[in-house]
Amino acid sequence: MSMVAASVGEARDRVILLHGIGRTARSLRKMEIALQSSRFTTLNLDYASRRKPLEELADDIDPVIKRFIGDARAVHFVCHSMGGLLARVYVGKYRPRQLGRVVMLGAPNGGSEIADRLSRYRAYRMVFGPAGQQLGTRRTAAVQALLPRVDYPVGIIAGSRSVYPISGMWLPKPHDGRVSVKNTELEGMTDHIVLPVAHPWLPRDGRVIEQTRAFLQTGQFLRTAR
Repeated sequence: MSMVAASVGEARDRVILLHGIGRTARSLRKMEIALQSSRFTTLNLDYASRRKPLEELADDIDPVIKRFIGDARAVHFVCHSMGGLLARVYVGKYRPRQLGRVVMLGAPNGGSEIADRLSRYRAYRMVFGPAGQQLGTRRTAAVQALLPRVDYPVGIIAGSRSVYPISGMWLPKPHDGRVSVKNTELEGMTDHIVLPVAHPWLPRDGRVIEQTRAFLQTGQFLRTAR
């Protein structure tokens, strides 16, 4: 596991960024720079998203996160796609005392219908590994136990545009090409907003970045954003 970390000034709050399956910390770099400009200290983590199940990934990132947290006033999470599930698993196992707010971008909280269809194929299992098998809508009791009900502030940004014409046919509308808007929702969430953005572009879209900063700073999204 590699790590990209940056510190700006005397920022009080810290933000941990978690990318999606098959992605890297680079996919959240634009988001990270924007958060640094708002005086957050950031930890943009690379982790072995396709090699281990979610519970082992949480174990892997814990030592790095604990070193990063230090004496921070508050520690927030910004997560894309499967990174949102990893954050939920991590908080369930290693909840930071200073836990603040969590922003999820296109996270399959209710599971992915695409994972349901593809998990039967060996090629999918080889490419996306153990965590890929945990992304479906039909979760085992063991997987469900990893994802306890949230009792902390969670803001969810869902996308409603797709760049995947074939896989998009498998999803109920509206969707972002990978996850339906409905399945981004989460019982206990604080706020939820839908933006016309496709799944892979969520971490880089200016509107998404603006909304993410707003939730981290105020605990709610901007209702005037377009």
